[in-house]
Amino acid sequence: MKPIITYTNEPLKARITRDVFPKPEELVLKEKKTKVTLDLSQKSVDFFKSVAKKQRASYQGMIRQLLDYYVVNQSSL
Repeated sequence: MKPIITYTNEPLKARITRDVFPKPEELVLKEKKTKVTLDLSQKSVDFFKSVAKKQRASYQGMIRQLLDYYVVNQSSL
């Protein structure tokens, strides 16, 4: 059973606080990128393109995120 909530007419204690959310321009991650030429197997490219199409994402971005994830996890060893 769900507990019964009882409301009262107590006065509200409101106060103004500083904005804790970042500015919209701070939400955009701007990492320095370096262009590289990389030969991948056709099987790998087809896989990423297929998944990216379903997710409406960039297959190159997915590969970049996978590599970044790998680097972060290897760095912590």
